[in-house]
Parts: sequence; C-alpha cells; structure tokens
Amino acid sequence: MSDAAVISARGARRWLGGHPWIFKSDVVRPPAGPAGGAPVTDPSGRPLGVALWSPTSEISLRFVSRQMDAALDQAWWRERLAAALARRAELLDAGTNACRLVHGEGDGLPSLVVDRYDRWLVVQLLSAGLEAFRAPVITALGELTGAEGILARNDVSVRAREGLPRAVELLSGAVPETVEVREHGVRYLAAPHTGQKTGAFLDQREARLLAGTVSRGRALDLFSYHGSFALHLATRADHVRAVDSSAAALARAAENAALNGRTNIECVEADAFDFLRDEERAGARYETIVLDPPAFAKNRASISGALRGYREINRRAMRLLAPGGFLYTASCSYHVGKDDFLGMLGLAAGESGRRMILRAVTGQPTDHPEVLTIPETGYLKGALVEAGTD
Repeated sequence: MSDAAVISARGARRWLGGHPWIFKSDVVRPPAGPAGGAPVTDPSGRPLGVALWSPTSEISLRFVSRQMDAALDQAWWRERLAAALARRAELLDAGTNACRLVHGEGDGLPSLVVDRYDRWLVVQLLSAGLEAFRAPVITALGELTGAEGILARNDVSVRAREGLPRAVELLSGAVPETVEVREHGVRYLAAPHTGQKTGAFLDQREARLLAGTVSRGRALDLFSYHGSFALHLATRADHVRAVDSSAAALARAAENAALNGRTNIECVEADAFDFLRDEERAGARYETIVLDPPAFAKNRASISGALRGYREINRRAMRLLAPGGFLYTASCSYHVGKDDFLGMLGLAAGESGRRMILRAVTGQPTDHPEVLTIPETGYLKGALVEAGTD
C-alpha cells in the first residue's frame, strides 16, 4: 500500500460524516505510490482509515475502511464481498435469478458494480484505485458465487476520467451473449455483452411487478426497450403497446414476448414524445400506462430542461388515462431529486386537467441500497398515480 495521504479538515469532516469520497481539492498531500490502496490522515496526523487512491480522478480518494491497518488483501476483499452477497440471499430465493450483488458505495465497496445473471456475473470496475485490486476481487467473486463466467462491462465513460481504458472483457470462464432471466413469473433475455447497463435494467424489477398488479384493459409501455415492463403489463391487460425508438430493442422485445407466449403485445417503433402527442390528438384512452424514460438530466446544468421533458410526457400521459386508470412513472436521473420529481408530477397533473391521485412512491429495490449519507447511491424514483373518475 502507498504512503499515507493527508486530507484537509473539510475532507476529514466529509468522511467522518459518512461520505467516502474525497475530492482532489481536499487532498493536502497525495500518496507517493501508484493507484491502489492508501492510509489516510487529517492535517494533524490523526488516522482516518484506508481509501482507494486514483491519481488522475477528480474523486481522488474513496474510503473503504476506518481501520488504518486494513490490508485490502485477498481475505479483506472476500470478507467484504461475502457480506454484500449475504444481503441478497433471500432475494435470489424469492422468484428471480438475476440481481445486483454489489452496489458500489451502497455496499461499502466504492466504484464496484457486480450483477448476477443466473450462473454468470457482470462486473464494472469504475476507478483506478479499484482497478489495482482487480485480481483479488475477481478471485473472491469466483470463489463465493461459483460463477461459470465473469464479464467486465468496462466500456463506460467514467473510466476515461480515471485514466483507464474502456472495453468489454471476459475475465474468467465464458459468458453467453444472452441469458434468460426469471422475474416474478416473467422471463426475458438479458444481453450481458451489448445490453444497456450490464445487460438489463435490474433496478426496476419491483416496479415492474407493481405495474403488473394494476394493469388492465389497454396498456401502454413507453420507452419500452426490451419490453420488460410490457411483459408484466401483459399478464393482466387485454392489449399492450410497447413503444421505443429503437428497432433493434423492439426486436428483442418481440422475442421476449414470444418467450412468454404473449400474443397481446404490439411493438411500435416511434419517438415517445411524438407518439404521445399523436395519441392525444386522436383522443386515445388507455387504462394502464408506464413511463420509464432514460435519464434526461446528465448533469446539474441540464436539470431545468430535464424537468420540462418529464413534465411534458407525464402531462400527455395523464391526459390519455381512462377514468380510474393507472400511470406508473419513473426517473433514473440522479440530478433530479425525489422532491423535484414529485413537484414536477404535481405541475403535470394540474396542466393535464385531470384529478390525479398518488397511490405509491417507489425507490430502488433492496439490492440497490441507498445510503442516507451518500446521496449518489440513490438515483431511481417512481410514482404510481390513478386518474380520478369525476
């Protein structure tokens, strides 16, 4: 491990207050060695713990332990990973074969993501400090899970900011191009090598179940991607329209519908904003609608524009609801907070001219833990609303 890093009093307060990130501006003296682990003290020499050190990153240090003697060796990684896996044991026994095993800072393992798809793992090593421990991390994961293959989806842009190459790499065994996921009675194909995120949107698993329980009549799934919401809607609805702008995504959605023997799903290639506008002009009505768009706010500067976009699609969706119909709507934009999201829904409801009743507010599932002192661990929020009958 490197020589000790020294951080400012402000940085020390941040860590002692429960947030593991130390920014470059709060590093008084960086560690002498390369990326990896480093003990950390405050300016007076008081020991603070051990952190992952990333020399080129704006987030220079990511604390992993308050113990100065934490070795970050094979045994340490195995113990920390085993604790994260143990927290998911009941989930994997309760109707699904796919879930997030490690949610980075949410599990005390900063910049590490591990998703399980049946007998295979997909990982992301998102910092230079973590990359230095690739070997013990992957070895421990293989031993703890017995995975038949481990794939690294290290093709994300954040690695470039860490001075790391971007690539999809097979780290052990073999990982198939598609994996069949079982989720509360529904099956769909995840694509570990090429799909969004690590192959599928595991964070909406419980929301999909919720939407399926209220689904009925004519249903609409906007920003459908591979149709995982549509599949749940189709268990109760008479007919489901799955709308997405990607023909390739809809081809997979159709494949997933066939996998489940669903003949009541219609795939529609269209821009969601244009589709909603046209349906509103046509006076269409739906008993169930799902809005699960991609992140509209990529940074703080785009928050205002993102809220306008969310407001428009929700307003139009509310106008399409039949009396007593349900809308499940979500945002995965971290920069749009929960209060902003609910405030936006209130404005959209007012503009829709409909009486909208809030039935549930949703967050992340248990395998994506949100730590109260680390707001960055929480990004997903959703709401189930019902159109009044008067």
